[in-house]
Formats: sequence, C-alpha cells, structure tokens
Amino acid sequence: MTAFLASVLVVLIAEMGDKTQLLAMCMAARYKWHTVMLGVFVATLANHLLAALAGTYVTRIVPMVYINVTAAVAFIMFGLWTIKGDNLQCEDKKSEMSPFWTVAVSFFVAEMGDKTQLAAVTLAAKYNSMMAVWLGTTVGMMVADGFGIIVGVVMGKNIPEKIVKWIAALIFILYGLYSLYVLIP
Repeated sequence: MTAFLASVLVVLIAEMGDKTQLLAMCMAARYKWHTVMLGVFVATLANHLLAALAGTYVTRIVPMVYINVTAAVAFIMFGLWTIKGDNLQCEDKKSEMSPFWTVAVSFFVAEMGDKTQLAAVTLAAKYNSMMAVWLGTTVGMMVADGFGIIVGVVMGKNIPEKIVKWIAALIFILYGLYSLYVLIP
C-alpha cells in the first residue's frame, strides 16, 4: 500500500500547475468534459504503464541523466510544435481524429518525458512494485487533471484560445530550457 499511496501523492503534487494539467484545461474548453476525462484516463493508463515498466527494467540499463536530457529536449520541441502546429479551433474536419482520440493522443505525447512520467519511472524503480505504482500514478493524475478539466470548463468560455496556446507553448519551452540548464554543467 505504501507504493500506491506514495505514487498518488507524488503525481498529484507534481501535476498541479503542470503542462499536462494545462493541456487538460485547454481540451476541456474545446470538448465535452467526459470525453476529455476519458481521453486523459486512457492516455494515462498507457503512458504510466510504460513508465512503470521502464522504472522496473530500463533504469537498470540507461542512466537517468540520459532520460532527463531527452525529456528536456522533448519539452522544447513540444512547445515549438504548439506554436507552429496545432490550432485550438473547435472546428473538426472529416480527416481529423475524433475529440476522444485528439485528447488521448495529445495527452499521451505531452506526458512523454513529463515530470509525472519520470516520477512514475523513479517510483517503480524505488518500490519495485510496478502494479501499485501504475495504479497510484494513474489515480493521482486523474484527480489532478479532473480539477484542471473543471477549471477549463468554467474558464474556457472566457479565455481566448490564442492566449492559452501561447501560454502552453511558453511553459513547455521554459521548462525544457530550465531542465537542460540544470542537467548540463
């Protein structure tokens, strides 16, 4: 039970104000809250399963410094992608994914290399309890992002989408740059 509770608490705290919580808020301003919640849940299940497996096996082979540098670079790239690529319009074209898959894929990609995913890797390595860490980090993520979804639904009608897009991009880029600054002497 210790691994489960530690995982819930660590991810709940780490996710507050995190870029993926901001993404959940943004998506909730565009799509129905239950679609966003389900997309976040499915993405989190998959992502944190990979993280728990990685913590159990890969950290014995790959030094954490390489994982951390890769994560920092991914943050910067995702920030640039946010500025250049995706628009936040609610217009869905036939060639685009459904709202569920848009949320699930976006959230899965955003969570790759995120501090909560790295926390799941670290917790799985520390407790050597893949299942407890996987379930605990998923519960922590759902509680934190559930709060973000509520805020997104309430505030989404009052926040210009362009501002949300730029704030999200800046958070990604600044966090990536800060992470590189801390990691590279």
